[in-house]
Amino acid sequence: MSVHYVGVDGGGTKTRALVVDAQGREVARAEGGPAMADASAPQVAADAVEAVVRAALDSAGVALPVAALWAGLSGAGREASRSAVELDLARRGLSESVRVGTDVEAAFHDAFGDGPGVLLISGTGSIAWGRAEDGREGRVGGWGHHIGDEGSGYAIGLEALRRVVRDVDGRAPDTGLHEAVLAHLALDSVEDLVRWADSASKAEVASLAPVVAGVADGGDSVAGEILVEAVEDLQGHLLTILTNLGPWQEPPRLALGGGLLQPGGPLRDAMERVVTAYHLAPRDRPLDGARGAARLAMAAGGVNRPLPGESA
Repeated sequence: MSVHYVGVDGGGTKTRALVVDAQGREVARAEGGPAMADASAPQVAADAVEAVVRAALDSAGVALPVAALWAGLSGAGREASRSAVELDLARRGLSESVRVGTDVEAAFHDAFGDGPGVLLISGTGSIAWGRAEDGREGRVGGWGHHIGDEGSGYAIGLEALRRVVRDVDGRAPDTGLHEAVLAHLALDSVEDLVRWADSASKAEVASLAPVVAGVADGGDSVAGEILVEAVEDLQGHLLTILTNLGPWQEPPRLALGGGLLQPGGPLRDAMERVVTAYHLAPRDRPLDGARGAARLAMAAGGVNRPLPGESA
């Protein structure tokens, strides 16, 4: 019987699964809806993971159970949430071995494996995660949208909503965000926008970040200021984790992840200028959290090797 491993990368907007064989060769991929770990409703994330895993396995004709499944999920940094989702998944017969960690762990493992480096993510949320040359690990940010997530899509979207209502009040300069946000959400008035915001999810608020970037590209000073503040927040994350994990004998390798920092993302160019100023060594290969999770699944199954086409 063939041996396969599955890595899952789940966040606030989508979930991706990657199936690899015993040699680490890619067999199939699938994509589905969001998967965020929550101790109060672990079945929600488990349902999303199961759906995308089954879709990937079905497309490849691979039978259940696989040898090992490693799922990196947003929200799994809380032990109660991680263990609850892991227990739920283990009951579903998808794999002989099931492990749940964070989506940040999966992305970091894809970028650096067991070596040193710094990962800066700005997507729906934000976080900096690093491993020093002596093995020390640390994080900055990633405290959730209520008290953290500075420089994230959510933070940008929320600030855009605030600037719109200030514009309406006359407390702030006129901004094209007013019309752009209403048009994006197909709403007629700011009163409608307030009602929308009352029930909007974190991902829905974060979806306004590209709208802000588009308005900023058109020369709007208010939208531009929001993006500048986001970059300054991320720069603060980066500087702090470099300090906390230093001193460094060599310039640390850096990986940028998340929708706002991926190639072509609205904050990418600005952060690349920061990276240059700090004399860091950026990784060129795009991050793939599902690939990192697949490597972790193989390790959980007792197989430690890089996937084809990458270094250990």
